[in-house]
Amino acid sequence: MRNSDSTEQNKKTRNFKEDIDSRVFDAVVLILLLTFTALILIPLWNILIASFTTGTTLTDGGFVLLPSSFSLDNYRVVFTDTTIYRAALVSVARTVIGSLSSVFFCAMVAYGMSKKNLFGRKVYSAMGITTMFFSGGLIPLFLLIRSLGLLDSFWVYIIPGLFGYWNVILLMNFFRGLPPSLEEAALIDGAGYWRIFLTIVLPLSKACLAALILFSAVSHWNDFMTARIYVTNRDLHPLAMRLFEIVSMATMQDRPDVPVQMQVATRGIQLATIVITTAPIVMVYPFLQKYFVSGLTLGAVKE
Repeated sequence: MRNSDSTEQNKKTRNFKEDIDSRVFDAVVLILLLTFTALILIPLWNILIASFTTGTTLTDGGFVLLPSSFSLDNYRVVFTDTTIYRAALVSVARTVIGSLSSVFFCAMVAYGMSKKNLFGRKVYSAMGITTMFFSGGLIPLFLLIRSLGLLDSFWVYIIPGLFGYWNVILLMNFFRGLPPSLEEAALIDGAGYWRIFLTIVLPLSKACLAALILFSAVSHWNDFMTARIYVTNRDLHPLAMRLFEIVSMATMQDRPDVPVQMQVATRGIQLATIVITTAPIVMVYPFLQKYFVSGLTLGAVKE
């Protein structure tokens, strides 16, 4: 009887210790997550609030957590610049066309690569993996772009980014997880591979496709180096390139011959432009976030 009571007491003590350890672990994880979240959100909040403050507040410098004075002057200056509307149109067109065409092209390649009876499949895989680790360099790429006639062209934003083997790998593994019976039934009914791909495979891959489209869209939206290297026509510059030009004006702050008022105005315009540039992609993200876990998990695991 005493042994039974002692065993029960030891069990309760062990459960109590495990419960305490679990709570301590949860508390530590929660503190770490809150800390990392604060480190991410506070600078973003500072940029947002500072973009709505007056020049006098910005002159004092330091960290702006709460708006001491509200002003829309920075945004008025940005929106009176007609080039920003054209740049925004270029960015939207590039992001939509570039992300959709890139993911669709990679999906076509991945669908073919997912077939074990594809002739030369291992060679294609080796070539694709090689492109993930090695490249010809910037100068050969520039010469290639020039030989293709893509300099100062809108299509320089689209064609070079059509293929990415990392996306092919994710989609290829995702397609392999689809039930083979669906394709077999469609073939028996007389459907061709194009019809199977467009009407069966793609609709079943919405989660993975949505995740890759968002990744590609963020890359297209934030890219300015393509315009800086290959495009001299300012009418074709995207919004990211316009932001780069405005942020580059920060060098004025290091010059003693530039008035403080101009330095402050430049900083305010920079912050307002940053908010305007990042706002669209931030607003789109929540609508596609739900596809991330299911899409990338299913596409990254090979059965």
